[in-house]
Amino acid sequence: MPSAVYDVFRKAILERKQVTCTYQGLPREVCPHTLGHKGSNEQALVFQFAGQSSKGLPPGGEWRCLNLAQVQNAQTKDGSWHTGERHTQKQTCVDEVDVEVDY
Repeated sequence: MPSAVYDVFRKAILERKQVTCTYQGLPREVCPHTLGHKGSNEQALVFQFAGQSSKGLPPGGEWRCLNLAQVQNAQTKDGSWHTGERHTQKQTCVDEVDVEVDY
Protein backbone atom coordinates (compact mmCIF):
# COMPACT_ATOMS: atom_id res chain seq x y z
CA MET A 1 0.00 0.00 0.00
CA PRO A 2 1.48 3.38 -1.00
CA SER A 3 2.26 6.02 1.61
CA ALA A 4 0.26 9.24 1.92
CA VAL A 5 3.24 11.14 0.47
CA TYR A 6 3.30 8.78 -2.52
CA ASP A 7 -0.39 9.51 -3.12
CA VAL A 8 0.28 13.29 -3.09
CA PHE A 9 3.08 12.95 -5.65
CA ARG A 10 0.96 10.63 -7.83
CA LYS A 11 -1.92 13.10 -7.87
CA ALA A 12 0.51 15.92 -8.72
CA ILE A 13 1.85 14.01 -11.74
CA LEU A 14 -1.60 13.09 -13.03
CA GLU A 15 -2.90 16.66 -12.63
CA ARG A 16 0.40 18.47 -13.41
CA LYS A 17 0.44 20.28 -10.09
CA GLN A 18 3.32 21.57 -8.04
CA VAL A 19 4.26 20.00 -4.71
CA THR A 20 5.46 21.89 -1.68
CA CYS A 21 7.19 19.80 0.97
CA THR A 22 10.05 19.53 3.40
CA TYR A 23 12.90 17.23 2.32
CA GLN A 24 15.86 16.54 4.57
CA GLY A 25 14.68 19.40 6.78
CA LEU A 26 14.58 22.02 3.99
CA PRO A 27 11.54 23.56 2.25
CA ARG A 28 11.23 22.56 -1.41
CA GLU A 29 8.96 23.41 -4.32
CA VAL A 30 8.99 20.77 -7.03
CA CYS A 31 7.19 19.41 -10.07
CA PRO A 32 7.31 15.60 -9.95
CA HIS A 33 7.89 13.87 -13.29
CA THR A 34 8.44 10.17 -12.49
CA LEU A 35 7.17 8.13 -9.54
CA GLY A 36 7.76 4.55 -8.49
CA HIS A 37 10.23 2.38 -6.63
CA LYS A 38 13.92 1.66 -6.43
CA GLY A 39 14.18 -1.54 -4.47
CA SER A 40 11.77 -1.20 -1.56
CA ASN A 41 11.99 2.64 -1.52
CA GLU A 42 9.31 4.93 -2.89
CA GLN A 43 11.16 7.39 -5.14
CA ALA A 44 10.33 10.43 -7.26
CA LEU A 45 12.27 12.20 -9.96
CA VAL A 46 11.34 15.86 -9.63
CA PHE A 47 12.33 19.21 -11.01
CA GLN A 48 13.00 21.53 -8.07
CA PHE A 49 12.36 25.13 -9.06
CA ALA A 50 12.27 26.90 -5.68
CA GLY A 51 13.03 26.43 -2.02
CA GLN A 52 16.26 25.37 -0.43
CA SER A 53 18.81 22.61 -0.98
CA SER A 54 21.88 21.49 0.95
CA LYS A 55 23.82 21.67 -2.33
CA GLY A 56 22.30 24.98 -3.41
CA LEU A 57 19.76 25.49 -6.16
CA PRO A 58 20.99 26.94 -9.45
CA PRO A 59 18.96 29.70 -11.13
CA GLY A 60 16.15 28.10 -13.10
CA GLY A 61 16.08 24.95 -10.95
CA GLU A 62 17.52 21.45 -11.12
CA TRP A 63 16.54 17.78 -11.36
CA ARG A 64 16.43 15.95 -8.01
CA CYS A 65 15.82 12.38 -6.91
CA LEU A 66 13.74 12.19 -3.72
CA ASN A 67 13.39 9.23 -1.38
CA LEU A 68 9.78 9.76 -0.32
CA ALA A 69 10.43 8.35 3.18
CA GLN A 70 12.33 11.60 3.82
CA VAL A 71 9.53 13.88 2.58
CA GLN A 72 7.27 15.65 5.07
CA ASN A 73 4.31 18.01 4.77
CA ALA A 74 3.74 17.24 1.08
CA GLN A 75 0.82 18.99 -0.56
CA THR A 76 -0.15 19.89 -4.09
CA LYS A 77 -0.68 23.45 -5.22
CA ASP A 78 -1.67 25.21 -8.40
CA GLY A 79 0.98 27.04 -10.36
CA SER A 80 3.10 26.98 -13.49
CA TRP A 81 4.55 23.63 -14.51
CA HIS A 82 8.35 23.56 -14.35
CA THR A 83 10.69 21.18 -16.11
CA GLY A 84 14.33 21.06 -17.10
CA GLU A 85 16.18 20.26 -20.25
CA ARG A 86 15.84 16.73 -21.52
CA HIS A 87 18.23 14.26 -19.98
CA THR A 88 21.20 13.16 -22.03
CA GLN A 89 21.32 10.02 -19.87
CA LYS A 90 18.57 7.65 -18.80
CA GLN A 91 17.20 8.45 -15.33
CA THR A 92 18.35 6.10 -12.58
CA CYS A 93 16.19 7.45 -9.75
CA VAL A 94 13.25 5.09 -10.30
CA ASP A 95 13.66 1.47 -11.42
CA GLU A 96 9.99 0.43 -11.32
CA VAL A 97 7.97 3.30 -12.79
CA ASP A 98 4.35 3.61 -11.63
CA VAL A 99 3.45 6.88 -13.33
CA GLU A 100 5.22 9.54 -15.39
CA VAL A 101 4.29 12.92 -16.81
CA ASP A 102 2.74 12.45 -20.24
CA TYR A 103 4.31 14.79 -22.77
